[in-house]
Amino acid sequence: KEAGKEPVILLAEDASAGDLAACQAVALGCPSMGDEILEESVMEPFVEEAEKMVSGKTIGLFGSYGWGDGQWMADRMKQAGAVVLGAEDAICCGAPDSGAEEALKELGRQLAEV
Repeated sequence: KEAGKEPVILLAEDASAGDLAACQAVALGCPSMGDEILEESVMEPFVEEAEKMVSGKTIGLFGSYGWGDGQWMADRMKQAGAVVLGAEDAICCGAPDSGAEEALKELGRQLAEV
């Protein structure tokens, strides 16, 4: 909103990957549920379908993890043909601190420019 755009916020359980078709830029967020594993009942199936539709789109990634660095999700989206923003800055270990919160705002500003 600070960058002059109105975001559309959908929960993965309420969305379909087809909702991504009309978007040039999308933010995807989820905590990792283990070592390079997404939540398996909703988010993983959503991302599997989204991978078929993200080629050429700008994807902003955010979330948290308990170990590792979150880079695996960025690599996954890049392999699907997406331009990835935020992967290293807007993904944090544990709960977001003030630095991570500012990185999330910057990610929103970058997505609004797309």
